[in-house]
Amino acid sequence: MTQVNLYEAKTHLSTLVDRVAAGEEIVIAKHGKPMARLVPVEKPRKPREPAHVIQVTYIADDFDEVDPEIVEMFEGRD
Repeated sequence: MTQVNLYEAKTHLSTLVDRVAAGEEIVIAKHGKPMARLVPVEKPRKPREPAHVIQVTYIADDFDEVDPEIVEMFEGRD
């Protein structure tokens, strides 16, 4: 991880962005104190496919029913 001062970041922002896009992380410091971090943007996820595309043809009637014992365990009831 590279650290640059604020003046250098302002002066060379385009170059720093290119380096970050290539996978590098850069910390921007003000008076030697780290203040911000430049990191690459996450790539967009693949859109979800509708159920018919993955050939789901049946969903059980009780698909979303929850066992009361499990709810009690999660909620901490005795």
